[in-house]
Amino acid sequence: MGRRETGMLRKVFFSLLVLIGLPAAAAYQLWPSAWTINAPMPNDVLNWGTDAAPERTLREKLHLPDGFQVNRYAVGLGQARIMRWTSGGDLLISIPRKGEIALIGRDTKKTGRGGAIRALLTGLDRPHGIEIHGGYLYVAETDAILRVPFDEATGKLTGVVERIITGLPADGNHWSRTLRMGPDGWMYVSVGSSCNVCIEKDNRRAAILRFRPDDKVAEIYAEGLRNTVGFDWDARGRMWGVDNGRDLLGDDLPPEELNLIEQGKFYGWPFRYGNNVPDPDFGQTPDPRVASAVPPAYGFPAHMAPLSVKFIHGPVPGLRNDALVTLHGSWNRSQKQGYQIMSVHWAADGTITAAPFITGFLQDQNVLGRPVDTTEGPDGAIYVSDDYAGVIYRVSYGAATPSPTEPAMPAPARATPPVVPVPIAPQPKAEQEPENSGETLPAREVLHGEALFDTEGCRSCHGGDRPLAPLKDIVARYNREDIARLLVTPPAAMPRFSQLKEDERMAIAAYVLATYE
Repeated sequence: MGRRETGMLRKVFFSLLVLIGLPAAAAYQLWPSAWTINAPMPNDVLNWGTDAAPERTLREKLHLPDGFQVNRYAVGLGQARIMRWTSGGDLLISIPRKGEIALIGRDTKKTGRGGAIRALLTGLDRPHGIEIHGGYLYVAETDAILRVPFDEATGKLTGVVERIITGLPADGNHWSRTLRMGPDGWMYVSVGSSCNVCIEKDNRRAAILRFRPDDKVAEIYAEGLRNTVGFDWDARGRMWGVDNGRDLLGDDLPPEELNLIEQGKFYGWPFRYGNNVPDPDFGQTPDPRVASAVPPAYGFPAHMAPLSVKFIHGPVPGLRNDALVTLHGSWNRSQKQGYQIMSVHWAADGTITAAPFITGFLQDQNVLGRPVDTTEGPDGAIYVSDDYAGVIYRVSYGAATPSPTEPAMPAPARATPPVVPVPIAPQPKAEQEPENSGETLPAREVLHGEALFDTEGCRSCHGGDRPLAPLKDIVARYNREDIARLLVTPPAAMPRFSQLKEDERMAIAAYVLATYE
């Protein structure tokens, strides 16, 4: 390239810098602080994760109480979420993005590391909650509960899959369904709200439901719980849950909640938050439930996103009969916070306190991992799932588990999954970009996309005078394939678009790229 051409490129570059950079800087200064987005965006938007950190990095970066050690039990899992142990010592894990329940083979050599990983169930609709009860494996999909006969001793399915409950609300936001069998023998299922803050049309949203295991009729156990992904019972049989507060009220509101959940109680959302503070959007309401709304038993700082609360019943030093709470980490905040695990303690007089248990997943605003679930293992160790790094961590007390040869432990080989009678979800076809990525998008396709953008309700969040989720600078971050893929497997903050065809997704992507530059 000659000197003349180089000079022309420089002029073009600086012209673009002035035309784009200055308006962008001005817009940033005027941007409402409540709409701040600061998160590991590939994880939040596209559910992409990061490489698992080597064990030496974990030892350097993660901070635990004195005497505790951490190592990697399994890696290469992708969006690892909820864990359940079998009586035979295998560990089950839900992987919603893959539509899969995986089994991590037992640690037969007592090395502190799991065996081979194999898919146990596939083709599911974003499976999340897992439970083993009465010879069955139960799985909570977004809109259904299924069960299949399961032999815990061998880790094998022994019968056909049956969807025992269907028709759970599946539209809108908050797709995860957590399932637990309570000490009373009932099956409990949490269903988050369909929105950030709104009046729900379906009273099964923002609630915890319960079913008799042999009945398909839901009973609303507790309501006014915006998104209680995690819940558990203490040694006295009391139910506790962690609730994710609403977004778009600024960096420090509202607090995340730990609630003592009791039958028939109302916990405030969408009318109240925190210590029954009126919500700015729906606080002035005649709803009679507001008068008896139950405030949280304990509050965590805003936007930390608690996803699990688990009581520790084994002899773990400093934790017996207390709980661990995973804080998945903020997105609607100018500075990230969360990305850690807290221990929660109850004094004799009922006073609740909390202390850091594992920190260091957040390093100078860079994310190493995002904890989701914890569970006690048959060996007395604590296990932690991480849906960002695709790892199960093992946290033990005492001597450290010997490290494998660095730089990193490879993922265990995935065995061929068994053939089971579960419908396999059709995989989306690969969508190709035009050979000339700079060519003008067809006007007809853009117009088609605009119509779909309106009819599918996209404009209510991404358009208008005060968009809740502006598509600022999207051209610089995503291409058509990225956006179309996002509509196939949306993150938790987005509604589902399962009815859209491939050409319709591409049309919406074309309209977005042509409009939100």
